[in-house]
Amino acid sequence: MDVNTIFSYDWSYLLPEWIILGFATVLTLLDVFAGKRLSKTVTGWLTLVGVVLAGVFVFVNLNTLDKPYSYMADMLRIDDYGNAFKLLFLAGAAFTLLLSIPYMKQGEVKHGGEYYYLLLTGLLGAMVMASSADLITLFVGLELLSLSSYVLVGLRKTSLHSNESAFKYVVSGGIASAVTLFGMSYLYGLTGTTNIYEISSRLVHASLAGYQFLIYAAFAFLAVGLAFKISAAPNHMWAPDVYQGAPTPVTAFLAVVSKAAGFALVFRLLMIAFFQVPGEEGRFFFQEGSLYLAVMAAASMIIGNTMALRQTNVKRMMAYSGIAQAGYLLVPFVPPTTLFFSEIVFYLFAYLLVTFGAFAVIMVVTRDQQTEELKAFAGLYHRSPLLAVAMSIFLLSLAGIPITAGFFGKFYLFMGAIAQENYWLAAIMIATSVVSYYYYFGIIRQMYMRSGTTEAPLAVPKSIGALVLVLAVATVFFGALPGVATDYLQAQFNPSFNFGDMLPPEFQ
Repeated sequence: MDVNTIFSYDWSYLLPEWIILGFATVLTLLDVFAGKRLSKTVTGWLTLVGVVLAGVFVFVNLNTLDKPYSYMADMLRIDDYGNAFKLLFLAGAAFTLLLSIPYMKQGEVKHGGEYYYLLLTGLLGAMVMASSADLITLFVGLELLSLSSYVLVGLRKTSLHSNESAFKYVVSGGIASAVTLFGMSYLYGLTGTTNIYEISSRLVHASLAGYQFLIYAAFAFLAVGLAFKISAAPNHMWAPDVYQGAPTPVTAFLAVVSKAAGFALVFRLLMIAFFQVPGEEGRFFFQEGSLYLAVMAAASMIIGNTMALRQTNVKRMMAYSGIAQAGYLLVPFVPPTTLFFSEIVFYLFAYLLVTFGAFAVIMVVTRDQQTEELKAFAGLYHRSPLLAVAMSIFLLSLAGIPITAGFFGKFYLFMGAIAQENYWLAAIMIATSVVSYYYYFGIIRQMYMRSGTTEAPLAVPKSIGALVLVLAVATVFFGALPGVATDYLQAQFNPSFNFGDMLPPEFQ
């Protein structure tokens, strides 16, 4: 498309991003000029309105966009791939806000205005990452999400845990960003361009010219740097401290939105840029690159699940569970199949439901008991049967027990691994899933088989109770009828759209 000015573009496709940016700007100004006169609850609902409105326009793009639309020399690309991830981000942000509105009434976070517009700027960074087709915009989106997350984690200024976790997050995040940028510099040096699609074709020539070692080094640096964002081995140790120290809604935001954004970056950068590079026995991504990701997946599953066995703090346990989930989500890359996009999006969707549901219950229980230890759940069934049953559903889904969305999410990933004859990786999936039963069922044992310090009914905010109920029902519904989601994904999102003409015939 030949254009000369910014006015030649149809900017309506970027309305979701403009809406989030506009609401973040307006909330910032309201916070400056209205200050304490503006209720935190009102600010929270205004933020939710912006997120819902952005989601509406993403659906509009899905129904009106026939082919990818690019801006500014293909620096931003609006396509079905990006829209699918944006829906996940916006749903995660909406659930975060529904958790945040009652959480902010506790008074642990004093600066309510900052909290809400930082959530929006973090969300905007994730959306930019999903739509980027250039190294520059990818890194800008990555840093916008990261910087917002650093501050959100440390907003409980009177909490030593929060201060410590924010400091560790900044340091480890800065190192990971530097490693990622170092890998990007290799790509630019080898190809002379920052556009991902041009990099893909030029890396072929660089490989044929004898620069295979530098290409492999670039892939390794990028994979290690991006492992931080998805909390996968070997860059995973920040997660337990940050999950424990952050406000509980922020922990849920990091567990779902930040992780999904990291996988959006893995899709855009690793798969497209290295897809055509020739390897020793075929394509690099299908051989050496896939092996590297397979080792990351296996290490994440083993480390995450085994370390979770030792945890007594429920948020740290969920952090190690999240590391294991990142390992499961890397399995479809080893190597990708024709349906790997649907597999990952369905798993992320199921993970979104159960993670926000679990953290909603954790927030209510830990606030009541004034502790985040597992013993806080003792006797929960007698105090609030609804929360206990819902939490059981979420834990069973995380463990991959049938009739839950999590079971079919893992089942699709497992069958993909079998289809690619990655039997050793499939075996690790099964073995580590069995290991996870112990710590997931440890919480269930506390809720049903241990007596608590009190039998008084647990006070549950109506909004949280309604949210937990909806998420529990959705988890069971999509576990009983997974085809409702998978059929929609396969009909709505063409599995070949992401790579265009670069795909081999078996992917068309």
